[in-house]
Amino acid sequence: MIKTGAVGKKYPAVLYEVTRRGIAEYARTIGIDAPFHFEHEAACGVGFRDIVAPPMYAAVYSAPAIFAIMNDAEVGMDVPRNLHASQRFVWSEPVCAGDVIFTEATVAEIIERNRKAFYVFETISANQHGQETVRGVWTNIVRLGTV
Repeated sequence: MIKTGAVGKKYPAVLYEVTRRGIAEYARTIGIDAPFHFEHEAACGVGFRDIVAPPMYAAVYSAPAIFAIMNDAEVGMDVPRNLHASQRFVWSEPVCAGDVIFTEATVAEIIERNRKAFYVFETISANQHGQETVRGVWTNIVRLGTV
């Protein structure tokens, strides 16, 4: 039997400080070489405040908020049996080096279907100026019962 009492629970914001180094490492790791991810002058030349993070960097600064939910006893998720099923993002304000991102997470849904528990979490991230940067929906599946 799964626990569903945490549905609707909102967690305190998790803070993430965006650095030039972090953006550059991420961009290199995923094979992006556009100069505005590495050079301040190039980023400013195309209208950004500083070097800009690739859109999927949202997974980097949002994930700590998700991990807090996954490890909450009230949620009751069997984390070792977890399969990350999907994530969807809707982007807003670009994230640049020097930003401080605050991500709030909510348990949107916990349901059982076909001997599996489906956990759906939502995140909203905003920068230090209160500008929303991204909204995320994260779905995780845990197989129930014995192996």
